[in-house]
Amino acid sequence: MVILKKIRAATLIEVLTASVLIIIVFMIASMSFNNFFANQIQRDQSAIENRIKELQYLSIHQTIKLPYTEDFEDWEIIIVEEIEHVNILYSKQGVEREKKVFF
Repeated sequence: MVILKKIRAATLIEVLTASVLIIIVFMIASMSFNNFFANQIQRDQSAIENRIKELQYLSIHQTIKLPYTEDFEDWEIIIVEEIEHVNILYSKQGVEREKKVFF
């Protein structure tokens, strides 16, 4: 007859505890990454920044007629000429930004 060694119960509890801790750490890390990437996608404003740079270039070289207004992907863009500079105002859902372009 084969004699079976007894496995201590403490060893099984240690394995289960370690597994639970590893799963908890993995869940926290995955939720953190998910939150970070969701915020990055939500805050991506490269399209509006490129359009503002294009309008800035056009206003410096006087190829657009001022005052100028435009709607661009839910952004409202207003360009107003002042004495020494041009104000580019753009806003979306309560977020307002202003850029001054000097000649």
